[in-house]
Amino acid sequence: MRRLTAILAGAVLAATPLAAGAETPNASDWDAVVKAADGQTVYFNAWGGSQNINDYIEWVAGEVKERYGVTLDHVKLDDTANAVAQVVAEKAAGKDEDGGIDLIWINGENFVSMQEQSLLSDGFATKLPNWRYVDTDNPSVTTDFTQPTNGQESPWGGAKLVFFTDPAKFGSLDTMPDSADELLEWAKAHPGRFSYPAPPDFIGSSFLKQILIETTADPSVLQKPVDEANFAEVTAPLWAYLDQLDPVLWRSGRDYPQNYPAMKQLLADGELGIIFAFNPAEASSGIANGEMPDTVRSFTFSGGTLGNTHFVAIPYNSGSKEGAMVVANFLISPEAQLRKEDPAIWGDPTVLAMNKLPAEDRAAFEAIDRGVATLAPGELGPVLPEPHASWMTRIEEEWLKRYGS
Repeated sequence: MRRLTAILAGAVLAATPLAAGAETPNASDWDAVVKAADGQTVYFNAWGGSQNINDYIEWVAGEVKERYGVTLDHVKLDDTANAVAQVVAEKAAGKDEDGGIDLIWINGENFVSMQEQSLLSDGFATKLPNWRYVDTDNPSVTTDFTQPTNGQESPWGGAKLVFFTDPAKFGSLDTMPDSADELLEWAKAHPGRFSYPAPPDFIGSSFLKQILIETTADPSVLQKPVDEANFAEVTAPLWAYLDQLDPVLWRSGRDYPQNYPAMKQLLADGELGIIFAFNPAEASSGIANGEMPDTVRSFTFSGGTLGNTHFVAIPYNSGSKEGAMVVANFLISPEAQLRKEDPAIWGDPTVLAMNKLPAEDRAAFEAIDRGVATLAPGELGPVLPEPHASWMTRIEEEWLKRYGS
C-alpha cells in the first residue's frame, strides 16, 4: 500500500503544473527569521515509535517555545512515506501555501523523492547559524544516499548498524558472527533466534542492504541508480542468502517483528539471540530505560556495517518556514546535540565536529557516560556507504514478492 500510494500520488503530480510555494526566508538575516518565527506553530512530522525519542522531541518543544515563542507539534508517524504522500497530494491540489507539514524527519528514498518532485524548500541548512559546528568532513551530511542535499535538509544525527546480544543467554561476544556469512551460520546453528522487521520497515530494509553490500560481486554498482538490465544478476546473491536464512528465522519465517522496538522486546524476553539497530548507543539506552537486561552487549562486523545521516527538511509549502528553521537550528546546537547523544536520553550520535566546538562543549561531549553496552568509536568498524535510494525501493518490491505472502 505504501508504494501504491506513492506511485498514484506521483502520477497525479506529473499531470499537475509545478507551482512554487512561499519563498524560503533568508537565514543570513537571522534576527529577522527569529522575529518572524515568534508565535508560529511548526508541525513536525517524525517517527513516533520510540518513547525516548518522543520524550526528546517533547524537550525540544519546551525549549523552542520558551526561547523563541515557537510551538512545536510532534505529528507521530509510523512511516515517513505517508508524510511525503501528503505533500504530494497538497501540491497536486494546488495547496502551495500553509501546507499541513512544516518540518519532516527524513533521509534516503523519501528525501530523494521529495527533492526530485520539487517538494522541498530551497537550500537553508548551510546558512543556519549553528551550521558552523557541523562535521562537514563527513560526506553523509552533504549527500544523502548518494544524492547531494543542496542544503535542503539539515543533519540531525548519525547512524551506524550495530548488533546486540545477551551473552548471559547466548554465549560470549567472541562467538558472535563477524560478517553476513557468519551470521547465516549462527542462525542455522540457533534456529528461531534471529529475525528482522519485514520491509518496508526502515530497519528491516537496512538489513537487506547490509546483506546485499556484503554478498554482491561489485558493491560499487550500488552507488548508481538501479539498472533493470542487471538487477537480477546483482541481487541474485542476496536472494540466495535469504532463501537459506528464511527457514531458520524466528517463527520459521512465517512472521516478522513489526519494527525495532518489537525486536528489542523479543531480545529482552529471550526469544531472539541477536538483534540490530542503527544507533551504536541503543543497547546502553535500552538498559538505562529498563527495556533490556543489563547483560546485553554490542558487537559489529570488522569488515564494516551500513552508516548514514538522518536529517530534517522543510516542505516547499510550509506556512511556518521561519519557525521550522529556528527548530532545525536548535537541533544542531551543541546543547541539543549533547543531550541527544546521552544514552540515558536517546544516545543518537552527533553530527557536530568536536574540533569546531568551544572547549567547554567539547569537554561535555567527552564526559558523556556512554554506558557499558556502547562500543567506543574506534570499535565500530568501517562505514559502508548507503546504496543509491532506488535500490531500497526495488529491493523492497522484490522482497515482498518473494517473502511477503
